[in-house]
Amino acid sequence: MRDLRSLLSEERLAQWLPEQRWFASKTRDVAEIRLADLLDLCDDPSTAIGLVEVTFQAGTHELYQLVLGAQGDGVAMDALTSQQHAAVIARRLTEQAVCASDVGTVNFFWELSETPADPPSVRPIGFEQSNSTVVLDDRYALKAFRRLEPGKNPELEMLRFLSARAYENIATLAGWYELRGDMLSTTLGIAQEYVADGRDGWELALDELGSDPERFLGRLQELGGVIGHMHALLGSDPTDPDFAPEPSTTEGMSLLTATIDEDIERIFLRLPDDLRAVDAIRGRGEEIRDRLQMMSHAGAGGRLIRHHGDLHLGQTLRTPDRWVILDFEGEPARPLTERRRKRSPLRDVAGMLRSFAYVASASDLQRGNPVPDDWEDRARQAFLDGYLSRVETNLLPPGDTAIASVLGIYELEKAVYELRYELDNRPDWVKIPVAGIERILGEEID
Repeated sequence: MRDLRSLLSEERLAQWLPEQRWFASKTRDVAEIRLADLLDLCDDPSTAIGLVEVTFQAGTHELYQLVLGAQGDGVAMDALTSQQHAAVIARRLTEQAVCASDVGTVNFFWELSETPADPPSVRPIGFEQSNSTVVLDDRYALKAFRRLEPGKNPELEMLRFLSARAYENIATLAGWYELRGDMLSTTLGIAQEYVADGRDGWELALDELGSDPERFLGRLQELGGVIGHMHALLGSDPTDPDFAPEPSTTEGMSLLTATIDEDIERIFLRLPDDLRAVDAIRGRGEEIRDRLQMMSHAGAGGRLIRHHGDLHLGQTLRTPDRWVILDFEGEPARPLTERRRKRSPLRDVAGMLRSFAYVASASDLQRGNPVPDDWEDRARQAFLDGYLSRVETNLLPPGDTAIASVLGIYELEKAVYELRYELDNRPDWVKIPVAGIERILGEEID
């Protein structure tokens, strides 16, 4: 462990880390990046988990996980992609090891009777998101969570809960590993079955929108039923305090709308003067906030449950016989405590409906296949028909008007979040959330 620390160049680390796709704070001013701790993996000197602290000029900080590996005269800072070093993680998982270090123990768990080979074949999954995933033996997907926060990761909690209730539309949880310490306890990573015959839902949508838009509408109705069933299960256990449904109160609705209201005020103060894509909503912040208040008065009731938190087509796979739902971490930019918070299940529905707007635009922008003008409306209806046929109605506000109002609140929350993201990362896509906000402003409220 001392050798790894001595071989690591903190200057190189400080240059490398902010360039990674999963680094969450690219727009913030960094004051310092340092290796805070090394977690021993049971006396294997070649591999360790590095806890890297990033301090910002404002005085706040973030903690990131790296899998570090000895490599020649240096250190590989992304050693998870190496067969030698990923094999150490896989071996500890199947051994269900407990590895002690100065800051606590790293505890490994394995749930299945079958295990990866030793050593397993290892390959990256092909794209980087807010975390990093490699495929072991083309049978297991090993995900390392990059930005760490105290507490249980929602993905592990959700997978364990749904697995215990035989929900078939997830990739089976194989194992996980976590840090337990006096100063920090956190989930470090999970392993799931690798769904080799699954097609990414977003890519499938783009393909079929170019060849057979009607066919995909039928798939969306089926997907709606899958999500409705998932929510029914998530709201089914009153004895588990982490998952027991809670009543939706007026105070809770007021808190939600106040938070969205603040987001609207903040984002509308910094709309770029030279970006024409935002002209349709420029200067309409007060109007949007007034619409939010109107919807909050019309929508009430139902139950609050644990939910996916970042549901869209890109979080799904389609196999020959089923939909598979992925990535239950919630929106990575939000704090872990917020991602674990119970909300109306309609928040997930809103996320998926917003995804239809994105895929319709992407079909035109990326593939040159404009969709029929009414496709998004029909996609929304198909998904909602499937959803309402499977969800437990007591989880939803009573009546179509209340359902539409709460759904509108969450769509507005999502569209404002999208607007902030696109302004920071993809200005060419800003028109999509702008159109979503315009849509909400144009809808009637009974």
